[in-house]
Amino acid sequence: MSNQPVKSQRRRLLNVRFLFDNSLLLIGGAVLALVWANWSPDAKKAYDRFIHFDVTTIVQAKHAESTEPAHQESSTPSESEQAEKGDASAEEGGKHEGSQHGGLTIHFIINDILMALFFAIAAKEVWESMLPGGALSNPRKAATPLLATLGGIMGPAILYLVGAVMIGQSGWFGQAGDLGRGWAVPCATDIAFSYLVARIIFGAGHPAIAFLLLLAIADDAAGLIILAVAYPQGPLLPIWFILTAAAIVLCLVFRKMRLQSFWWYLLIPGAMSWFSFYYAGIHAALGLVPIIPFLPHEHTDLGIFAREELHRKDTLNEFEHWWKNPVELILGMFGLTNAGVAFGNIGVATTLVLIGLLVGKPLGITLFTWIGVRLFHLQMPAGMGYRHIITLGAIAGIGFTVALFVSEAAFPAGQFPEELRDAVKMGALASFLAAVVGFAVAKFAGVKPLAPGETLAGAEDI
Repeated sequence: MSNQPVKSQRRRLLNVRFLFDNSLLLIGGAVLALVWANWSPDAKKAYDRFIHFDVTTIVQAKHAESTEPAHQESSTPSESEQAEKGDASAEEGGKHEGSQHGGLTIHFIINDILMALFFAIAAKEVWESMLPGGALSNPRKAATPLLATLGGIMGPAILYLVGAVMIGQSGWFGQAGDLGRGWAVPCATDIAFSYLVARIIFGAGHPAIAFLLLLAIADDAAGLIILAVAYPQGPLLPIWFILTAAAIVLCLVFRKMRLQSFWWYLLIPGAMSWFSFYYAGIHAALGLVPIIPFLPHEHTDLGIFAREELHRKDTLNEFEHWWKNPVELILGMFGLTNAGVAFGNIGVATTLVLIGLLVGKPLGITLFTWIGVRLFHLQMPAGMGYRHIITLGAIAGIGFTVALFVSEAAFPAGQFPEELRDAVKMGALASFLAAVVGFAVAKFAGVKPLAPGETLAGAEDI
């Protein structure tokens, strides 16, 4: 009987770990946002007020209460006037959000400040993959997946843009207009969810999983560049990159001083780099990316999701170990504050995003793999054929997290019609359909998961 409480506690810990390890908090936040935003028109207004609420008004209100003379109480706005003002500011949809005078809204805190930690961890995986032993360290080994990554970006982007032009405002084969700004939304691949689906379809030891992870890592690297270059958040002011360079130099100084705690690097050079991106006009969520390669780190890579990394104590790994679970909580908040789209706004943009992800991804990945093998004489990993390439290409269509983030960056609130923003974001949310497509393609192609401990020897006929 004495073991029962211990077993119960262990079960609860395993359930919590399952939530964090599979990014279910992100899904939960997104589902909650969808329910909230579609419950009723008043609920949608309340949701918009919530995400665009300026937290500095709390401090301002308390300061005003402490300094305002009693005889002036009658001049304060009524509750109804304040509510009307709140509705008007929510309708602005954060029009000036992110500017120096836009306040500190909940949406800005999550998307621009806290999500910087998510992209820092993503940058860490990309950087480590280029170290000896990493997936991107051997050009010959990485060549085929990297070419497939290019196809997985170009395929969705081309299909999206062609569709946007065909239905553009100038008529058939007219201009893409505002809709064309969303071309990068279907280019994303969500590493966590695609990896989870791939393990089910292929089995843990299949080489297709390593191929998919390498492709997804390279896609993350390309996504960071696309976000920085294609979607500036304001006029580009390169002078601020001097502060970025100063942050990198300070990281090198800290390394020379043998400072090992990641907090030194995060709170001083990290803050400097974040502010440099914010004022330079680059999306501030990418602000921590430049300092990641300059944190003290191991000189080899054990591979993404490698359990052995938990035993590494270098500064870069300690940074990830400490922030891994908090970032999952941040992703839950990200889902809550970005997925509140109205079902009534599903439209042509939703269709274009889904066509890009469900058709463009597998088509581009398969085509460019074929080009690499046939024209450049590259090799596929042993045990893989085109049926595996098509299947993993379908799985790579799960864009979700990064696709949703790119949707926000491409169509900032207050600058584009809400119907267009919601339609594009709905396409990103619905990218989970790629998992269904992946299972269907695997069944049709006869792809079966490897049994535990089973390995493949030799390449199959392609």
